[in-house]
Amino acid sequence: MLLGIFSQCLEAKAETNLCQYQITESELGKSRIPNQPDPTRIYKRITIQMELGYSACACPGAGVVPSAWWWKMEAGGMYHQDFMFQQTMLRVKDPKKSLDFYTRVLGMTLLQKFDFPTMKFSLYFLGYEDKNDIPKDKTERTPWTFSRKATLELTHNWGTENDEKQSYHNGNSDPRGFGHIGIAVPDVYKACKRFEELGVKFVKKPDDGKMKGLAFVQDPDGYWIEILNPNHMVTLT
Repeated sequence: MLLGIFSQCLEAKAETNLCQYQITESELGKSRIPNQPDPTRIYKRITIQMELGYSACACPGAGVVPSAWWWKMEAGGMYHQDFMFQQTMLRVKDPKKSLDFYTRVLGMTLLQKFDFPTMKFSLYFLGYEDKNDIPKDKTERTPWTFSRKATLELTHNWGTENDEKQSYHNGNSDPRGFGHIGIAVPDVYKACKRFEELGVKFVKKPDDGKMKGLAFVQDPDGYWIEILNPNHMVTLT
């Protein structure tokens, strides 16, 4: 089948050096090698791109003819088809304060904790998951945790909670780097009213500045958290 596609690309060579051909599921089925896995079960659609070129030789009476052809094939989507954004890691000074903030104030669920005694640090994974869905068995819980989308990983180096000089750079003062994480809520104003009642520190309240209906709060370590409503973002962009 690929030879047939290649010949089609050769015919198009007079007008362009680039030929794109999309292989459909039915065509993949036709090209299947007996007793081998069906490719349609692995990739629903594969895009083949062939870049054609040639080195020319001048032959007497024949003008310039191609002496060699080469082609490049790329399968779009094959290597990243099941990729996903899984986690963002923040270093925290006091896990008790951070866990209280992200669970009680922001409503996240602690998915799993990992302790590393020899290296003296712990990891806490949080996300917006139903606690009833968390597997009880650790062998099931760990892969489940790492298969959740957009989780927050809090890293605690033991002893930092007792060190008065310890603090983490939130990225929003020079030298600037990391900016913030974002939390989508049904109503920014109602969410922020509750945050105020709980004593949460604000960087920007919903009606501050030119971008109305958008807020920024800080967690116990000073990291910025954007509070937004998906539908309202249309008016800001």
